[in-house]
Amino acid sequence: MPVFNYKALDGKGEQTTGIIDASSPREAREKLRNRKLFVTEMVAAKRRKKAGAGDDEGGMIRVGDGAGGSVTYSFRDLGNKLFLGSARAEMVSVTRLLSTLLKAGIPLIDAITSVINQVSDKYLSTVLRQIREAVRGGVGFADALGNHPELFDPLYINMVRAGEEAGALDDVLSRLANFMQAQARTKNKVSAALTYPIIMMVLGGGVVVFLLAFVVPKIVGVVQKRGTPLPLPTKILITVKDLFLSWWWLAAILFAIAFVAWNLFTRTENGAMFRDRNKLKLPIVGDLFRKQSVARFAHTFATLLRSGVQATDCLRILSSVVDNKLLGKVLLEVRDRIIEGQDISTPIKRSQVFPPVVGDMIAIGEESGSLEELLERIAEAYDEEVEITTTKATSLIEPIIIVMMAGIVGFIVLAVVLPLVQGFKF
Repeated sequence: MPVFNYKALDGKGEQTTGIIDASSPREAREKLRNRKLFVTEMVAAKRRKKAGAGDDEGGMIRVGDGAGGSVTYSFRDLGNKLFLGSARAEMVSVTRLLSTLLKAGIPLIDAITSVINQVSDKYLSTVLRQIREAVRGGVGFADALGNHPELFDPLYINMVRAGEEAGALDDVLSRLANFMQAQARTKNKVSAALTYPIIMMVLGGGVVVFLLAFVVPKIVGVVQKRGTPLPLPTKILITVKDLFLSWWWLAAILFAIAFVAWNLFTRTENGAMFRDRNKLKLPIVGDLFRKQSVARFAHTFATLLRSGVQATDCLRILSSVVDNKLLGKVLLEVRDRIIEGQDISTPIKRSQVFPPVVGDMIAIGEESGSLEELLERIAEAYDEEVEITTTKATSLIEPIIIVMMAGIVGFIVLAVVLPLVQGFKF
């Protein structure tokens, strides 16, 4: 059943907007009329379209789906994707509420309807309505979610599919909600810890730019009028100031070109591999990125296994959802070795990407038949390691930034003061 976005006037003459599902615009207007609403505008909510299909919105664009493929959207759909931040923020609560309703024995379609009434994000509400109508039409829940890869990644979809097949969809959704919450918590900790150093760098850079653009030129002008020989630091400062004032626009253009080129390069397979391989080698933060990736791997692997997904399918899914291409490549190689008859731990140990302790613990889990439990222990241990490493990295980065900024500002002050005191006898 189609979904429509509408604008209407209520009995008091005030404008209201919303979403309604109906088989036709006429039926939608009748439903709104029964609510004592006078419709002023009604537009059908656009669904995702297949490649090659016509489009009445003036064009189509193809974007990646996060799993190696691509999805085609109309320009209106792509505009909606700009507001996915608020929709994704509600995904944890939506997943948990859906799990609770299913555990209470409420049918899936009624549960989705109840969730729709609780959702505040307009785009997410539209997507859930489309999912509900697809399920009502006989489509599997996982397949209906797969029509919206911008919100539901392969991990989410495959876990739901496993839950449907096992008849334990409520438990799987509960695990998904816990997993998503844990991942968001870890990500927020890292982001919060690195926010202060970034702010310091931005403010420090702003101070330097202000000095070079407004303060230094005036003081240098006074110094040059004296006609005295200038010391070397002052000459260097004058040269830097002249380059900055004369060619800042060229530096901005070069920076923009480098930024775009880097983004285009890292969207290629080789470019992404180069970026992620070297990201793990960075001083101070490289170890943090590695531990964060291992924690995400262990969390996701354990959640998938507990949801009934086969190990080979787990590794395939993991290769597309981990935040490091090098790690994803290793996981695909591990999957190939398992298909050939090897265990999981041996190729992981040989990869030299995972810490040795991870391979050892997985080996113990395989031998004892408690792989999910061992993976959860690995995840918990590395979550703690991420927190500790984040604190250490922050404590190292902050003084480095302070020393750098102090050195730059100190050099500027020295270069300005030296010619002013030159010739004075103390």
